[in-house]
Amino acid sequence: MDKVGKALLVAIWFMVLTLPVMGIKLNLLENRILWRFDRLLWLGLGTFFLALLWDWAFSRKARGLPIMRLPLALKDNFLVFWSNATVRRGSAGILALGLLAMPLLCSFYQTNIMISAMLYIMLALGLNIVVGLAGQLVLGYVAFYAIGAYCYGLLNQAFGLGFWTCLPVGGIVAALFGLGLGFPVLRLRGDYLAIVTLGFGEIVRLALLNWTSLTGGPRGVSDIPKPGLFGIELNINEATIYIYYLALLAVAITVVVISRLKNSRVGLALQALREDEIACEAMGVNTTRVKLEAFALSSLWAGFAGVIFAARTTFINPSSFTFMESAMILSMVVLGGMGSITGVIIAAIILILAPEYLRAFSEYRMLIFGAIMVIMMIFRPQGLMSGEKRHYNITALKEAGEKCAASQLLWWKIFPAVLAACGPSMIFP
Repeated sequence: MDKVGKALLVAIWFMVLTLPVMGIKLNLLENRILWRFDRLLWLGLGTFFLALLWDWAFSRKARGLPIMRLPLALKDNFLVFWSNATVRRGSAGILALGLLAMPLLCSFYQTNIMISAMLYIMLALGLNIVVGLAGQLVLGYVAFYAIGAYCYGLLNQAFGLGFWTCLPVGGIVAALFGLGLGFPVLRLRGDYLAIVTLGFGEIVRLALLNWTSLTGGPRGVSDIPKPGLFGIELNINEATIYIYYLALLAVAITVVVISRLKNSRVGLALQALREDEIACEAMGVNTTRVKLEAFALSSLWAGFAGVIFAARTTFINPSSFTFMESAMILSMVVLGGMGSITGVIIAAIILILAPEYLRAFSEYRMLIFGAIMVIMMIFRPQGLMSGEKRHYNITALKEAGEKCAASQLLWWKIFPAVLAACGPSMIFP
């Protein structure tokens, strides 16, 4: 009864707080007040049950129990089914075919939404390098996105350079700015690093806004050409489909490169830096070089995404690169799971597609988004998918070491006999 009474008190208090917004409507034509108690009643009822659910979830979490537990047999069967390599390859093939066929089967609007989602996937995966793998909190990531976009727009206006020429240039220039930001923040970490990177993002935005002689200021850069296809003239629909396939190819390359990077020597050094910087440095890792590599690689992908964004919209201005964009990209990394490639992709798709398909709830979209983030931070702070950890089979490693030692021992036993039989002059002429 104590839980029921507490939930009832929460519902009543919430109804009182929302009374001016939800329960009163002013009719200015008739100069009277309309009382909408039915809406308040439904709101209080929903709040009552949500408070009960919230209390139940917290009580299970306090006892160390999962909030939701699948049947063990179902979980085991799913793991056995998904562990089959054929099933995984077949699922990837079906997904690839669906993505390839989507612009041919769906509307122009759906294709545009998917292009936006894929650009944000690139940005989130790029930010995942420096935040998820290296553990460096960056709040001004949208600055590199803006640098790539403006590189294409300004180089095309000034020198007439095309998309394919500006694509690598935009990425390289953004990487150079990433290195320039990385040098002064090498000794910073945590909140201090976040504040400096936030300031860098605002400096870039204000520079684009006020440097009117170069960037056009608030007017931005317009008439940016779309990517060319061997000199063929494309209409708006065909150009959108072409950009869709370019963005899809860019996402595929990003996933492959970052997957390889994560398991490479550089990626392992980044993860060691995230776990414990002092221990990482004590083990001989050059933390200065690793941090600079993280900033450069991360900003490189933002520059590529910025060039594709400018080619898609054909118009850019500073209002497209605000702090809210950085916050959204960081939310994708946190929601998906820092260090997890699959989780970040899923989170980016959810956060970009859900607002478009929930336009019926346009008045409450930000409220729903904030509630989802709060619930995730409380009940699953590691994200949708926690970063995959490397697992080592100690027995297999031991057997491999023993085989290696045995082969070396055998070689040192037969080497004198070979030397005596052949003569030193035949082996070392």
